[in-house]
Amino acid sequence: MSEALKNRKAFYNTTIPVDWDAYELTRVSEKIMVGIASAATHAYRNEGIILFRNQNIKEGYLDDSDILYIDETYEKAHKNKRLKGGDILIARTGYPGTACLVPDKYIGAQSFTTLIVRPKHELIDKEFLCLYVNSEFGQGYFETNQIGGGQKNVNAGTLETMPIPVPPLPEQKAIAQVLSTADAAIHTTEKLIAQKELHKKWLMQQLLTGKKRLKGFGGEWKEHSYEKILKVVKRNFDWDENELYKLISVRRRSGGIFYREALYGHQILVKTLRTANEGDFLFSKMQILHGASALVTKEFDGAKISGSYIAVVPKDKKQLNMEFFQWYSQTPYFYHQTYISSYGVHIEKMTFDFDTFLQLEMKLPSIEEQTAIAQVLLAADKEISLLKAKADKLREQKKGLMQQLLTGKVRLEIDKVKTA
Repeated sequence: MSEALKNRKAFYNTTIPVDWDAYELTRVSEKIMVGIASAATHAYRNEGIILFRNQNIKEGYLDDSDILYIDETYEKAHKNKRLKGGDILIARTGYPGTACLVPDKYIGAQSFTTLIVRPKHELIDKEFLCLYVNSEFGQGYFETNQIGGGQKNVNAGTLETMPIPVPPLPEQKAIAQVLSTADAAIHTTEKLIAQKELHKKWLMQQLLTGKKRLKGFGGEWKEHSYEKILKVVKRNFDWDENELYKLISVRRRSGGIFYREALYGHQILVKTLRTANEGDFLFSKMQILHGASALVTKEFDGAKISGSYIAVVPKDKKQLNMEFFQWYSQTPYFYHQTYISSYGVHIEKMTFDFDTFLQLEMKLPSIEEQTAIAQVLLAADKEISLLKAKADKLREQKKGLMQQLLTGKVRLEIDKVKTA
């Protein structure tokens, strides 16, 4: 064992350096309180005192894209709960235990049923504390100390006894600085992802409707009924009770195909499976109203689908590119077409009438333009996927840093951090 690891003491479910303290959260807080516990609907306004809710609390930042306001007269009774810069808001419900700092620009705002922690700044650095609450150690504490049945929540009493490691204040600030740098890289990547997703959405709206044409293409798009361009395929196969069949399903909201499970023939009661091949487009008869349709990719070639799916291919591959059709199926117009092709009272129980759908129409450019549009959208999608993978990697790196720094397994050289 190294010298650094010898000089340690037990803390909660880990160990910390002997020169660190360990306190319950109440010891390092001026106040731990619950925001306004009741706010009648009539108190919500378009102006007045800002009112944050649990859903505004994101990991490490306060989301102000959807805020409410409370009547100043109603708020007078709760002036002692007005927020200060550096307060830590913690969600009680939704994602209980998620924490963020209150920026100075929201001094004087209120919060509705959230938990509010006001750190003692002479003992604990606010950024360090917020990071610790959001770490796997803080979240692990909440997971084992949540209350409630169907909807778990965290209360103030639970929060007060939360164990907090307390390094010397300069070291806290240094740790917070290093982890904040990691956070900044993650947030920058996430903002870029959001921008790219908006751009992809704009491209889909423009390219799939012909409002924007790619360079080199012209001419009118032609209307075709689905009946004229799509052909239903049913690939039966010889059943084998001892064969292991990979079953696939389609996610809602154009979420793509996934492996549901693998079962032997003798485990399957309704023996009406069919084979799906790469290039098939699947409609879920039961979930199409929720966007459950997708193109079968190479990964799922040869998998099995139940009788609750309709598989189609182009009647003429020189007329319809199925990658283009896959993108088109994600548009609001296509969603609307599946809706008007269904009947029933409740949306969860409506029945899709495929024959009615086949009578509807879509506009198609030339096969060359369809292919070019599909390639542009695929490139945009791949760029987003690469950025998401980068964000995941950054989050893993930050998690590793937190495990080391928040337990003191790795100590920082304070002077070097200050000048970095």
